[in-house]
Amino acid sequence: MPDTDEVLILATGDVAPSRPDPDTLFAGVTERLNRADIAFCQLEINMTTRGSRLPQVRHTDRTSPDAAHALRRAGFDVVSWAGNHCMDWGQEGFFDTIAALRGAELAVIGAGADIHEARRPVILERRDQRIAFLAYSSILPMNFHAEEDRPGCAPMRAWTLYEQIEHDQPGTPCRIHTFPHREDLAALCRDVAAARANADVVLVSLHWGIHFVPAVIADYQRDVGRAAIDAGADVILGHHAHILKGVEFHRGRPIIYSLCNFAVDLPMTPEHAQSRGFLEIRKLHPHWEPDFDSSYNFPADSRRTVVASVRVRAGRVERVSLLPAWVNRQSQPEILAAADPRFAEVAGYLEEVTRAAGLNAEYVRSGDELILQERSS
Repeated sequence: MPDTDEVLILATGDVAPSRPDPDTLFAGVTERLNRADIAFCQLEINMTTRGSRLPQVRHTDRTSPDAAHALRRAGFDVVSWAGNHCMDWGQEGFFDTIAALRGAELAVIGAGADIHEARRPVILERRDQRIAFLAYSSILPMNFHAEEDRPGCAPMRAWTLYEQIEHDQPGTPCRIHTFPHREDLAALCRDVAAARANADVVLVSLHWGIHFVPAVIADYQRDVGRAAIDAGADVILGHHAHILKGVEFHRGRPIIYSLCNFAVDLPMTPEHAQSRGFLEIRKLHPHWEPDFDSSYNFPADSRRTVVASVRVRAGRVERVSLLPAWVNRQSQPEILAAADPRFAEVAGYLEEVTRAAGLNAEYVRSGDELILQERSS
């Protein structure tokens, strides 16, 4: 019998349906997602037929507003629109996407007509327990973030400093330091504290990090994740990197640095494969080979993904686990059983990148889940 006192939250990484029948993208996971009391995803594509591509956008796509209903049928309830694609097609595309999501009865976080709306939490009540969601982006093309009088997403900006190590040796490698934007971090912490005062559990979504580079966590991510937990967040849900990254515990609460992609259509043409923009990005990950017969053109590492499972009881997070999953050549995710050899491959990859980044999580196998625990020192 189902546990009537427990609230199950499932959280995925990036989602971008771009196909004539978007429901087929989620065919392998719809039944599982619909079992959750709340399911969350990060949207990576505009849902619009209007607007013009902004000149500062490196890569973009758009899909029909009807795709929002496919997200709802797949089982999603909460969608973050805080990311580096939110304004790709200008204000028309931005507002069309929000309207499409809300029209499909999806709650939108992290974006709005001004900074106040972008920072506003969504609080859902399930079984007399209140669950708050907030979302922010550190990956910000020029003018994509909201301000007092401008639409956009909620920013969590960071600054980069390149320190030349050997000042007498031109062309030698440098140290890279990153620091959170003080005002953005203070605002985020205020938002988390306010949400905590009105909810039992707070989940914070952060679009951040270094894409495609295995294992590496930027300094600012550690600062922001820990500060959010200090302010009252229970779980940090990271994405944007397009590959899995490790997990860190701070004060007993998990910072999931990257959930990887979940369901992203990204076909490749020979022309795009030879473009300067793609060739530059391709250098970030070894052995990245375009596949012109696939709708999922990411590095091989990007096939390994997870769904975060957060179980809440009596107004507190009781357990957080990861459900290993796999993305096929048609961009479709599949949640894996422990007996599947790919389950062990995903688990091994997580252990490897966690160790390489010096993080303190361990993954305890229990049935078809990897229970997150803090490693004892």
